[in-house]
Amino acid sequence: MSNKKYLSIFEEIKKKGGSLDDGHPDDKVLIIDGLNTFIRVFSVIPTTNEDGIHVGGIVGFLRSIAYTVNMIRPTRTIIVFDGKGGSNRRRKLFPEYKQNRKTKYRVNRAYDFASQADEKQNMMMQLSRCVEYLDTLPITVMSYDNIEADDTIGYLCRQVLTKSKITVMSTDKDFLQLANGRIKIWSPTKKKMYDEHKVMDEYGINAHNYIWYRVLDGDKSDNIPGVRGLGLKTIKKKLPFLSENRIVDMDEVVDILPDSKDTIELNYRLMQLSDVDIAGSTKIKITERAREPINRLIKFKFQKMFLEDKLYTALPNINSWLATNFNQLNQYAEKTHEN
Repeated sequence: MSNKKYLSIFEEIKKKGGSLDDGHPDDKVLIIDGLNTFIRVFSVIPTTNEDGIHVGGIVGFLRSIAYTVNMIRPTRTIIVFDGKGGSNRRRKLFPEYKQNRKTKYRVNRAYDFASQADEKQNMMMQLSRCVEYLDTLPITVMSYDNIEADDTIGYLCRQVLTKSKITVMSTDKDFLQLANGRIKIWSPTKKKMYDEHKVMDEYGINAHNYIWYRVLDGDKSDNIPGVRGLGLKTIKKKLPFLSENRIVDMDEVVDILPDSKDTIELNYRLMQLSDVDIAGSTKIKITERAREPINRLIKFKFQKMFLEDKLYTALPNINSWLATNFNQLNQYAEKTHEN
């Protein structure tokens, strides 16, 4: 199917049934970077069940989601995971992308697994189980082949949920480029909420132009090198206009650093999330998924899994825990099933 045909279908979807943002469920949306959240808690939580099996990833994941839902009090929660082959597009642009993550070292620093292979098997089992738990909660889960979670989240924020107040939860600093009067970024490790003012206060760079700081500085976690010799201080010194309340374009940056033109252009393509480069067919899927009715809370199924995994000591008073953290979301989910 041609790109023009995809575009016409996409425009037709947008016209049908009014705006995506009609009604209360999309008023205040929490979007969670799923794999980022899981890896963060899996690496530090040593919790085991009564059989001695490590369940820290499951427990930490559920606790982290519940804590953030309770803090933000959203009308809707969306959790996004990388799709199969999610890094392919960026690796075609830059083959070394994320190659530094192929490490011989273990991820978990709090539990002594028998081997690296044992840890990997346990980690994948827990991640899969987390997705099963999410299917019982009033939460929308998204994952698309050949798309990273970053791109899906960027597209949701800037092109789909255009009238929603959004909080993105992730430790990935790339999301700070999305901060504005409508979109905030919650860092669970720093315990900080970033809006455009917080970005300016902490970095001395306007949130509109934060992408240029990332482009020039690079991203060690993704193995993306920046411009040699540049850090935050030197970037602000060489490009003082990044603090101005306007959108700086690439030509202005390249004019200051002409010898680094290739690096700047490549890193921008790798790192920008405001206008993501994804297929029209995937845009349609994301848009349609955002309009689908939200899952209702299936308490008995959650409880059944909870008992199977023997999580009673890690999450006591499960009925109260579910009610406190997910009843409000469930009420909004019910609205999406009304005719």
